[in-house]
Amino acid sequence: QVQLVESGGGLVQPGGSLRLSCAVSGLALDDGAIGWFRQAPGKEREGVSCIEKHAGTTAYTAAVKGRFSISRDKAKNTVYLQMNSLKPEDTGVYYCAAPAEFCTWYKWAWGSWGQGTQVTVSS
Repeated sequence: QVQLVESGGGLVQPGGSLRLSCAVSGLALDDGAIGWFRQAPGKEREGVSCIEKHAGTTAYTAAVKGRFSISRDKAKNTVYLQMNSLKPEDTGVYYCAAPAEFCTWYKWAWGSWGQGTQVTVSS
């Protein structure tokens, strides 16, 4: 059974940075893609970033490209999302998802979800 635990959220001023972590159990990072999604109040959950199994190829939604960076530590079985130059529109609950056969923004393709971590960008 795949379990995902997110951490690292918080309150940050515009222009600031946060690093989110997703601790994965029940799945080796080489065995499935890992994704980050977010959900703002009153909006649909949307894909943010993803890292493929094996090669570790990464993907980003246009709104965060150049500001966010996804990475993984296989020894710790953990995936990270480094978020820089944060904007108020980045506010939301950030969820980790796994596994998927490949990176996709289709939510139905992901087998398990974490409980989420709140990110608030405000002055």
